[in-house]
Amino acid sequence: MQLETMSNDPLHGLTLEMIVTHLVESYGWDELGQQIRINCFTSNPSIQSSLKFLRKTPWARTKVEDFYKYSLRKNKLK
Repeated sequence: MQLETMSNDPLHGLTLEMIVTHLVESYGWDELGQQIRINCFTSNPSIQSSLKFLRKTPWARTKVEDFYKYSLRKNKLK
């Protein structure tokens, strides 16, 4: 019998699109742009343009993922 192991990673099973959408629903573009200083959140923001940038830019994706984990810990997500 094989035991299934649970992942301790809060991002396990989440896509980048799910993370960005959840952050936008919880904070809105203005607040998200203030919390994470990335132009894709402040200059004509959209989910698709943000995803395109974040997928090509590892440091920005890390910032978004870290902010998502922080928001989970502080119960700031809707």
